[in-house]
Amino acid sequence: MTLNPADYCDAIEWHGPLDAHPAREAALRSYAAVSRKDLAEWLTVYSPDALLEDPVGPSMFDMEGKGHRGHAGISAFFEAAIAPIDNFRFVVRDSFANPGSNTCANIGQIRTAFADGSHTTTDLIMVYTVGDDGLIVSMRAFWEPERTMATFAKPD
Repeated sequence: MTLNPADYCDAIEWHGPLDAHPAREAALRSYAAVSRKDLAEWLTVYSPDALLEDPVGPSMFDMEGKGHRGHAGISAFFEAAIAPIDNFRFVVRDSFANPGSNTCANIGQIRTAFADGSHTTTDLIMVYTVGDDGLIVSMRAFWEPERTMATFAKPD
């Protein structure tokens, strides 16, 4: 079986393998919920005690660099990092997920656009680990805020 990103939403451009894998499917579901800015849908992809690190380490979203734990922490991250964005575009250039494992690593970009037309592009590696139920137990995004901010562009 193969996955079809178009089945999830039109904000995902996928260039990696599409072999069915539970972590890859969870990542697609996560991207779709974020692109719709649907917190309730997004939480259904995460285990109640999941850990989200986006980015890994200290950042403007997580000053201590310990990540966001559980649905309450993930909801707070959503309000700070996702809700203010007008729209998202996900480009996955490659995806690595060994058969029989519960983890995938996606390499790509996220383009975030603001209501005034300005935007940034984040180059990153996103690592998803799921439990036996297919829910995300860990999401670790490796990116550098300074590099993202260097891509800030005002509307034409």
